[in-house]
Amino acid sequence: MKRNWLVGLVGLLLAIALVACGASNEDGASNGDTKESKETLVMGTSADYPPFEYIDSSKGDDIIGFDVDIANYIADELGYTIEIKDMDFSGLITALSSERVDFVLAGMTPTEERKENVDFSEIYYTANHMIVSSASNKITTPEELEGKKVGVQLGSIQEDKANEIKDGGVGMEIITLNRIPELIQELKSGRYDAIVIEDTVANGYLKSNDDLSGENLPNTEEAGSAVAFPKDSELTEEFNNVIKDMKENGKMDELIEKWFAQDTVE
Repeated sequence: MKRNWLVGLVGLLLAIALVACGASNEDGASNGDTKESKETLVMGTSADYPPFEYIDSSKGDDIIGFDVDIANYIADELGYTIEIKDMDFSGLITALSSERVDFVLAGMTPTEERKENVDFSEIYYTANHMIVSSASNKITTPEELEGKKVGVQLGSIQEDKANEIKDGGVGMEIITLNRIPELIQELKSGRYDAIVIEDTVANGYLKSNDDLSGENLPNTEEAGSAVAFPKDSELTEEFNNVIKDMKENGKMDELIEKWFAQDTVE
């Protein structure tokens, strides 16, 4: 009887110890998961826009670029992780509105039309529009686009600019495509007379294509890039705070130097 009682007591104590250890392990695992498992934000982009976002096939399949570095820096500062979804530029606003992505970083300009459907951060980078044409048949002014076939990216601020030029009395045919490399290819093949794209992006192609020429559109307002969010997203203020810090602590200048002081286009 005494032995049975002792065995029972030992068994009870072991059971209590195991339960305590289990609870401790569960708490520890939970705490560990909390530290390691961060909320994932889905970033929408169009990876055809070097040096903002693109894939360098010689280095792998990952999407890299200025915007990607900005997104990763902001996410790290706020305690998020990032998942990137690549899609056509023209579908990014719809993806935001339908909540398929949490934010868009794609060199997007906060136009009044876009503001009707989404919210924007403050401007994090500014650039200008550029006419890119064949070096053997340079087009340097909007007036010289008369009677020409002009390519622009569908849904871009450059499409708006081309329509503005056309509405101003320049008789030209505007053709839209989804991807910048497609526009470059059509221009190089002679099927387009010119294309209108952002100067920062154009400069990369001009460095590696001697047969192309570029000219900034005169007297044009700077086209600023901002982060886009669904309407009334709490992320807008969070991102704005970090963007402001990046401008003040030199991080934004560091990334601008990294991505725009080099040739990122093959």
